[in-house]
Amino acid sequence: MKNETERKREGFQFITSIARKACGISFEHWHFIALLLMIYDALALGLSYFIALWLRFDLRYSMIDTVYVEAWKNFLPFHVIFSLLVFWYLKLYKSIWRFASYSELLRVSIATFISAVFHIVGITLLHRRMPISYYIIGALLQYLAVLGIRFSYRFILLIRKIKAKQVNSRIMVIGAGAAGQMLIRDIHRAGEVDGEVVCIIDDNQNKWGRMIDNIPVVGGRESILEMVEKFSIDKIFLAIPSATPSQRRDILSICNETSCELKNLPGMYQLVLGQVTASAMRQVSVEDLLGREPIQADLQEVFRFINGKTVLVTGGGGSIGSELCRQIAGHNPKELIIFDIYENNAYSIQLELRENFPELKLTVLIGSVRDSRRIFQVFAKYHPDIVYHAAAHKHVPLMEDSPCESIKNNVLGTYKTAYAAMTHGCKRFVLISTDKAVNPANIMGASKRVCEMIIQAFDKKIKEGKAEEIPQLYTHKGMENADKEGDGTVFQNIHTEFVAVRFGNVLGSNGSVIPIFKKQIEKGGPVTVTHPDIIRYFMTIPEAVSLVLEAGRFAKGGEIFVLDMGSPVKIDSLARNLIRLSGFKPDIDIKIQYSGLRPGEKLYEEKLMAEEGLEETENSRIHIGKPLQFDIEAFLTKIDGLMDVAYKNKEEDIREIVKEIVGTYKPAEEHA
Repeated sequence: MKNETERKREGFQFITSIARKACGISFEHWHFIALLLMIYDALALGLSYFIALWLRFDLRYSMIDTVYVEAWKNFLPFHVIFSLLVFWYLKLYKSIWRFASYSELLRVSIATFISAVFHIVGITLLHRRMPISYYIIGALLQYLAVLGIRFSYRFILLIRKIKAKQVNSRIMVIGAGAAGQMLIRDIHRAGEVDGEVVCIIDDNQNKWGRMIDNIPVVGGRESILEMVEKFSIDKIFLAIPSATPSQRRDILSICNETSCELKNLPGMYQLVLGQVTASAMRQVSVEDLLGREPIQADLQEVFRFINGKTVLVTGGGGSIGSELCRQIAGHNPKELIIFDIYENNAYSIQLELRENFPELKLTVLIGSVRDSRRIFQVFAKYHPDIVYHAAAHKHVPLMEDSPCESIKNNVLGTYKTAYAAMTHGCKRFVLISTDKAVNPANIMGASKRVCEMIIQAFDKKIKEGKAEEIPQLYTHKGMENADKEGDGTVFQNIHTEFVAVRFGNVLGSNGSVIPIFKKQIEKGGPVTVTHPDIIRYFMTIPEAVSLVLEAGRFAKGGEIFVLDMGSPVKIDSLARNLIRLSGFKPDIDIKIQYSGLRPGEKLYEEKLMAEEGLEETENSRIHIGKPLQFDIEAFLTKIDGLMDVAYKNKEEDIREIVKEIVGTYKPAEEHA
């Protein structure tokens, strides 16, 4: 709602515009204010001395001698004109009175003193001597009247400022529907938010100019920036739960151009349940700006599949692994086994799950997937039904500097874990892969592509009934006999289904750009982006986990499941959005620096190789990539040689061997 000052200002502007047109001169707003002040001063100058005369005769006009009234009346024009000239000379009509200070007080005092002296001398010499009280009281009343009108504006602003301290923020609500109305009433009633809703934005033109609870609907989304400035908005609440992600992204992108704090109503369920409250609003996150529908997996079917089964999650302390554990823990597995080499992460998720799921049978084990004896020991003891293999080295530049470690952990770790799963009766093995495996330009992506080939090779051999032809890898002496259970008996009734799940960058995961950008912003910048045009596909951790779980349900063996991640996102835009969401302006408050592409990094990532094509699944956002054809026999033979080179740490040879295995692998230097 417009306050009194704003209404007066609009009125003044209207009258001023008429005056300009009528006079054909440049007539500014302050000229109009000065004219009003002169009219007021003229009245005050005359009435002050008349009131003084009236007070002198006990407030009885009939008792005032006619000679005094005539003297006052005859001298009045001279007194008014002289005083106004003095006021003008002392610039009392040019001051900005909202900033009035000691200087203005002094000038008003001097002007009133000069005016009073002139009045005393002039009326006495030209007409007659007046009562002493007339001179004193008249001058005092004139001083108070002239000073009061000028400092009253500052006094009003001071009062408003005191009231504003009780309401620390001015709020814009976007959405004039049911959710917006419920939110506004909750803010007014509950007082949980230290702020006042002053305007509403809605794209429905029929609502413009109308009010909800005395708050005006001032326009559509195109008016957001203008109204933020006009109403001095501090916070923006988006209350359109029915908006699609793309619509929400477009609106938030506009809001993100302001310095206002942004909050968002998460979903429709709050409106349905009547729970649209200020406390339900959450901070807008970068995920809200991605602008695509979230993945909706049929988790009921997934959890029916998990129910009563022993589940092993390798890398269970990592970002994806820990979220897998959280989701699985809430749906009655027979036992959940967390396997991780980093004890701090493993201990952290262990404490969390024991607190949130006290009835869960939980086992947390420390070890490396590269250690054949350790991984065989785990499978022999616990016999997991389902394995989610999340253990991997994922940091591209670090793996470029340590390529043998990428092969040891990713390739050989996957091979050994898959072999242990196959030979110990595991029903499903789900590999977590990455879009960097597509036409890889770095050793990390190439290693994950080899992992996918391992999955496809194992699956084909099992379906052909030739599981015994899959060679076991030994990195320790004595292992040849340590894990044999008899003449081929270990290969009876092999039925493990191997699948891979491929997705892009995960927002908020360890090593993702978001935590890095946040730390840089906290330090005051600069925020480093490798290249202004670099793009990536993004998904949230819950989406990634839902896809992995869904893949486990769909699996028939040998598939590579691919998430439809929508349009790619420019990292530069992501950084700028995050800076704005943190309350700063890009390139002004926080600088952005371009550091150049890192080793093994390319400008864009691909979801699939062109040859793979796509097949639909029950979930429209999840597809199956048709596997590439390759010589499985030759591939399995080369794995042993790859292992030998990796463990001898021959970094100069490892890339050449990987190129022989992965024909689409082209190191970044070859693209240059």
